[in-house]
Amino acid sequence: MIYLDNAATTKVTEDVFEAMKPYFCENYANPSAVYSFAGKSMKAVDEARHEVASLIGAKDNEIYFTAGGSEADNWAIKAAAEANKDKGKHIITSTIEHHAVLHTCQYLEKQGFEVTYVGVDENGTIKLDELKAAIRPDTILITVMAANNEIGTIEPLKEIGAIAREHHILFHTDAVQAYGHIPLNVDELGIDMLSASGHKFHAPKGIGFLYIRNGVKIGSFVQGGAQERSRRAGTLNTSGIVGMGAAAKLAGEKLQENSKKEIALRDHLIERVLAEIPYSRLNGERVNRLPGNANFCFRFIEGESLLILLDQKGICASSGSACTSGSLDPSHVLLAIGLPHEIAHGSLRLTLSEDTTKEEIDFTVDELKKIVERLRSMSPLYEDFVKSGKQ
Repeated sequence: MIYLDNAATTKVTEDVFEAMKPYFCENYANPSAVYSFAGKSMKAVDEARHEVASLIGAKDNEIYFTAGGSEADNWAIKAAAEANKDKGKHIITSTIEHHAVLHTCQYLEKQGFEVTYVGVDENGTIKLDELKAAIRPDTILITVMAANNEIGTIEPLKEIGAIAREHHILFHTDAVQAYGHIPLNVDELGIDMLSASGHKFHAPKGIGFLYIRNGVKIGSFVQGGAQERSRRAGTLNTSGIVGMGAAAKLAGEKLQENSKKEIALRDHLIERVLAEIPYSRLNGERVNRLPGNANFCFRFIEGESLLILLDQKGICASSGSACTSGSLDPSHVLLAIGLPHEIAHGSLRLTLSEDTTKEEIDFTVDELKKIVERLRSMSPLYEDFVKSGKQ
């Protein structure tokens, strides 16, 4: 098997798994209990919180553990809206956000809030002039992702943070795809809230966090207990938290090394595909993109057929976000960057990890060429295109 869907989820590494194991059957106490046996669990939670915070230059007490990125996004946006509704009911986001953000904004619209969806350019970079123009006296929140989960484009967070600060507006970023993969510093970028999810950087599924800058006044999201300084009720997922802390530490230690390797492989993949498969295009920024992300569109091809045939060759890939798998609609991200429906339907996302090899990339491209040729040979649209002599 060749696994090229690391944007959907990553494997738990052996080191992370070993760090987690004692908190299942040995140190299994509830960290919130008062006896000394529970102290071992709480100490491990505190150490993990420190590792998670250190990777983004945050303070330990600014990290709140959640069940994942979607919960963190919901918490940040809904709680910020509720806390600031007396100041205003206007929120700004982008057209290419993950559905955890878009659907939350749509929910708030039904509650009487107004949302402006700022456009992006052909590479998926938010239009800063449009963002500035969208700001109103009643704007209370800007929420823009750190890097796009489908096309990999890294957004200009520092510029957005400066705009938000200038207008005294809260700035939240969904960093689910970026955390642990590219350098992030909440102070340098002017970020007030940041969401992340462990399973995107070799921690287990079901654990994430929300960074909330000290001084930001937002309420709790889950009621029922005093955990997480009374901001997020529920028994702490000790093993998951420990795993995320271990993964964050490893990510920080190997960030440059892993990034360099992934960029080299990613660029090799992009160059081969664009050079060897006619009528293909790269989606997203060519350079300013996540190290392991490559997203293509192939004209006259249905993405679903492409995935099925790749799977038959033992290659795991996707056509976009794992949260929309099974949907027949083209990617909202690809439509937002200006692609027509018929081209957006033929998308393929290949996402690498530090374990991906050049041999795997070359095998994938070799098979991809055959599959594209096979599918186009069955396409009447492609046949008409060839007969027309157009290029």
